[in-house]
Amino acid sequence: MDIKKLQSLVVDALEDVKGQDIALFDTTNLTSLFDRIAVVSGTSNRQTKALAASVRDKVKEAGGDIIGMEGEDTGEWVLVDLGDMIVHIMQPAIRQYYRLEEIWGEKPVKLGAAKRKSSTEALEADALPKTKSKHLAANQDQPEVKPVRERKPAAAKKAAAAPAAKKAVAKKIPTGTTVRVAVPKAAAADAAAAKAAKAATTKRLTQAAAAPAAAADAAPAKKVIRRVVKKTAD
Repeated sequence: MDIKKLQSLVVDALEDVKGQDIALFDTTNLTSLFDRIAVVSGTSNRQTKALAASVRDKVKEAGGDIIGMEGEDTGEWVLVDLGDMIVHIMQPAIRQYYRLEEIWGEKPVKLGAAKRKSSTEALEADALPKTKSKHLAANQDQPEVKPVRERKPAAAKKAAAAPAAKKAVAKKIPTGTTVRVAVPKAAAADAAAAKAAKAATTKRLTQAAAAPAAAADAAPAKKVIRRVVKKTAD
């Protein structure tokens, strides 16, 4: 039996009995004894035995071979040997203890690929129109979206038009015309401060030069007294 068909039958049989945490691995690169290994959990001895029986019956109905079955007496770990595929049906505690996924899980097989049908059935399924669920927002009909044109405020329009107007005025000035450029406020303030400082310095110098003359004018005049000696007659 084709390995893809065999793995599809096994997965279907395990899902029919509500097998938990079904895992399928490709072991062709690890061993030459079998090509696939399946691991599944059963919550009780009764469910593990039912899972093994479901796999056995489904493969037999499809014409496959059952090489052997082990562990049915206890039900904690039931192994179904299908030749090209080995199925391990384990209770959760046993599965966690032995960790078969770490040994054989180098190349996992997706369950969607494992359940893929034959080519004829697949072509027929692809030919059918696919229905979309209306519960999902992505599948609902979306209204046509029209572009929205934002209107700029009048102030923004004037601000945008101002540079263009300035450029237009600048272009109209004839070549060679002398244009006065306004002095920046900072430069004008510096010039005024320098002028004021110069005037204050000049004033101080003038006052210092005039101080001695004023002091001289203010001093009292000195009187010179001359003594006159009279000559006596002999």
